[in-house]
Amino acid sequence: MAGPTLYIFSGLPGSGKSTLAKALAGKVGAVYLRIDTVEQGLRDLCGIAVEGEGYRLCYRVAADNLQLGTSVVADSCNPIQLSRDEWHSVAEKLAVRFIDIEVVCSDEAEHRYRVETRKPEVEGLQLPTWEKVKKREYHPWCTERIVVDTAGLDVAETLQNLLSKIAVHSK
Repeated sequence: MAGPTLYIFSGLPGSGKSTLAKALAGKVGAVYLRIDTVEQGLRDLCGIAVEGEGYRLCYRVAADNLQLGTSVVADSCNPIQLSRDEWHSVAEKLAVRFIDIEVVCSDEAEHRYRVETRKPEVEGLQLPTWEKVKKREYHPWCTERIVVDTAGLDVAETLQNLLSKIAVHSK
């Protein structure tokens, strides 16, 4: 399919979402937008308590790039239907394709290990504890999406799995 695509990543912290989102952005030549980076920048530079501002800024940056004909990979937990709908709205207003991608780690022990041992990639970002990840608000999905399970797979295997699912989804 010609034209830009908005790849909307969702998933709990530690699921492998950011690693996979960056790999996809590199593979398809898309702009990579990470909500954590924007939100931490708002905290650091503006001294504000961030709520939905990071998402709203990223919607605008995504729209700018999609209008230029550049695909965008949006990396966020995207835990509630409202944020999912807002991402869809960005694509629909510009009449571009969007693909929802939910990243999960079905192996709880592996997921916990990732959460407890990972280092922050965004300077100043406080990573959540396993307890906070388990208690995080995360609404069930009510729309079509691609689900990618990262348990027991390396990045290359997971990316290939995702690319295969995108190809089937795009037919």
